[in-house]
Amino acid sequence: MSPRTVYVGLGLALVVVVGLGIAFGSPDRPGAGRPPQVDGVSPEPGETVVRQTRIEVDLVSGYAMDLFVDGFLIPDEELFFVEGTGLYSWQPGADGVITELSPGQHEVLIRWRTLSGLPDAGEYSWTFRVY
Repeated sequence: MSPRTVYVGLGLALVVVVGLGIAFGSPDRPGAGRPPQVDGVSPEPGETVVRQTRIEVDLVSGYAMDLFVDGFLIPDEELFFVEGTGLYSWQPGADGVITELSPGQHEVLIRWRTLSGLPDAGEYSWTFRVY
């Protein structure tokens, strides 16, 4: 067997292993089960964080959202939004609808909608803990 045949065989085996790893990767990885309109969230579902944590939602460009924390709608004036990236963030504060995140479990719900084009509305929720 020539060295070239061995290298081609090893290359094909590597491609198969990488492909299988991607196809059958762990479903517990961050982002599993998240809708395609949501690029990322922080804190991640099930994560335990400090009381001063900031809640962040990274939406696909072209979407707007409403943020609910523990059932309370966070006013747009309290949300920080980076238009070019679709990143929304919020942190409790003295002048806000929620002044602090108490220890325990908290639920976040987002409802998104498209800003233009075909309508695409939906929602996603998750929980995290504060210690």
